[in-house]
Amino acid sequence: MSKKGEIMLEKKTYEIEIDESITGKQRPRMNIYTGKAYTPTKTKNYEYLVKQIFINKYPNFTPIEGRVAMTIIAYFEIPKSTSKKKTAEMICDEISPTKKPDWDNIGKIVSDALNKFAYKDDSQITDVRIFKKYSTIPKVIVKILEY
Repeated sequence: MSKKGEIMLEKKTYEIEIDESITGKQRPRMNIYTGKAYTPTKTKNYEYLVKQIFINKYPNFTPIEGRVAMTIIAYFEIPKSTSKKKTAEMICDEISPTKKPDWDNIGKIVSDALNKFAYKDDSQITDVRIFKKYSTIPKVIVKILEY
């Protein structure tokens, strides 16, 4: 309790690690025969993977109802042809990946995947930080915080 009779509610925090390379959100495609738009399979599969990791880690989750801050750290694999000097610079975060997927497509695929799971709607996300880094092992770390 902070003030007289006021109860401090604990803010929800979720963190997941995706042990795969990041996939950027792809644009919807159009079926030329039916004229209907559809989500590309690669995007659907990655969003499904993120949801499953979240559900497995937090089986009794309740979506955040307030403001959400999200941090995404996408670790890209160091190319095999990279020199030892450049590899060391990449691991020390002196060189960052300036390749696709773009930061906004990284944020979009993760936030869409966790919609209605970690939070009620991705419009609640008011603070976002996305980092692209190199690592010997590609992975993605997602931190979600109610504030």
